[in-house]
Amino acid sequence: MTLHFCTTYNIPAPPTQAIRQRSKMARSWSCMALLVLALSVQLGASDLSTGYYSSSCPNLESIMRGVVTQKMDYTIRTIGSTIRLFFHDCFVEGCDASVLIRSTPGNPTEMDADDNKSLAFEGYETVRIAKEAVEAACPNLVSCADILTIATRDAIALSGGPFYPVELGRLDGLSSTASSVAGKLPQATSTLNQMVAMFRAHGLIMSDIVALSAAHTVGLAHCGKFRDRVYGSPADATLNPKYAAFLRTKCPADGSSDPPVLMDQATPALFDNQYYRNLQDGGGLLASDQLL
Repeated sequence: MTLHFCTTYNIPAPPTQAIRQRSKMARSWSCMALLVLALSVQLGASDLSTGYYSSSCPNLESIMRGVVTQKMDYTIRTIGSTIRLFFHDCFVEGCDASVLIRSTPGNPTEMDADDNKSLAFEGYETVRIAKEAVEAACPNLVSCADILTIATRDAIALSGGPFYPVELGRLDGLSSTASSVAGKLPQATSTLNQMVAMFRAHGLIMSDIVALSAAHTVGLAHCGKFRDRVYGSPADATLNPKYAAFLRTKCPADGSSDPPVLMDQATPALFDNQYYRNLQDGGGLLASDQLL
C-alpha cells in the first residue's frame, strides 16, 4: 500500500490474541519522555518547529490523539509497540521513518533486519491508521516521520506520562538497508560498556540510558530474550526468585514456544516509575535492564 509522502511498507500479520484491557491512567511524570523529545530533535531533521502544520493542517494533533486513543482502547500493546518503533527508527538513520520502508527483491530494508523482526504489529498499525486519517484531512502534507513522532508522544501522555510539545517538519527517508541496523540497537544481553558506547554515539550519557530504558515500564518481551536468566546453569542470581518462578509458568524451558510477557506486571498500561521499583526488587525482565 502506497502512502502519500511516505515510502511503502508491509504491515505484519496481527497477533493471534490481543490484550484488550486498559488500566486507569497514572499521572506520574518521567524524564524519559523529555529525553524522547530531545532524541526526536537531535536525530531528526533541522529547521523543525512546533507550529509547522498550524496553518496547513490545523487539526493534525487532535486527529492523531483520536487515533492513538482508539488504538490504546483496543489493546495496551499499542503503547510499548509505538514507542519501540520510534526508538528503532531514530537510533539507526535518524527519525526519518526509514524503518517503515518495504524490502524489495535483493534489497532488504531496516524493517527486515534481524533486530527489527520483533517489532510488533500494533506499532505499524498505529502509523497506518493515523496516516490514513491525516491524509483524509490534509492530503500530501504530513510525513510519516512526523506521524510516528506525534504518535509516540501521545502514547506516552495518554498512558499517564507527560504531554510535551514536539517539533515537526521532518522529511521521510528515501533509503533503508537492513545492514545499517546491525550494532546500532541495544540487546537484552548487552554489557554495560556496549550500551554506554552505543548511546554515546548519539551524544547520550549514562543518565540518559537509565531514563530512556524506562520505556520498558510498558510493552512486552518474548521469552527468548530472557529464558537463559530463568533456566540457565546457574540461573541469574540477580533475578528475584519469586519472579523467576512466575516466569517459568510463562515460558517453557525447551523453547517450544516463545510467548510475550509483560515487562511490568504491576501497572502494564501505565507510563509510570514502576520499572525502577521492579529493578530494586530484582524484577527486571531483561538482563540489560537489571544490569543498569
